Amino acid sequence: MRLLIAEDDTALGEQLRQRLVAEGYAVDLAANGIDAGHLGATEPYDAVVLDLGLPGRAGLDLLRDWRTAANHVPVLILTARDGWSERVAGLQAGADDYLGKPFHVEELLARIQALLRRAAPVRSPELRVGTARLDEGRQCLIEADGSSRALTATEFRMLRYFLRHPGEVISKTRLAEHVYDYDGDRDSNVIEVYIRRLRVLLGQDCIETRRGQGYIFHPPVAAP
Repeated sequence: MRLLIAEDDTALGEQLRQRLVAEGYAVDLAANGIDAGHLGATEPYDAVVLDLGLPGRAGLDLLRDWRTAANHVPVLILTARDGWSERVAGLQAGADDYLGKPFHVEELLARIQALLRRAAPVRSPELRVGTARLDEGRQCLIEADGSSRALTATEFRMLRYFLRHPGEVISKTRLAEHVYDYDGDRDSNVIEVYIRRLRVLLGQDCIETRRGQGYIFHPPVAAP
């Protein structure tokens, strides 16, 4: 899953970026409204954390522009704790949620996870692969007997995206755009390497290759 953080407080923005990367997200950071507006309009984010008080262009203007252009990316706005009028304006402009400053990062994480669940075809809070469960906190697979199977950061991001979009044809480009940040290595050969690794981990039939189209993820079904 790929996120955009639009926050002009450099220290806060970097703190959020580092924490979200540690939680298994690909994250881009914009410190002004010009950069945020461009990224939000041209890059396929799964969610945006948007501070309304951005220099260059106000966050509310960016949100209105995105919605006018039929960009329905989930947006969580950050406002002052007592800024009820900003919250109302943001929600009316098309925001999906809001959080007042100061806030606990854990609450921000929970709200982002809720936005991503609501926006994805699979909305269950628990993602399963056969008898195993994807532990998003530890970024590993937990078997029915409690044992764990380790995942690399990229394997985790890719598997989580597949599990939220089972049965869909997902091109290499789309997969790379949602697994890597703006500066990430999106070489198609690297994508193929991780596809092979997931097949070894989950079974060769779990990821179908459609020539010229991409991949389809078929989650293994637990035996009755």
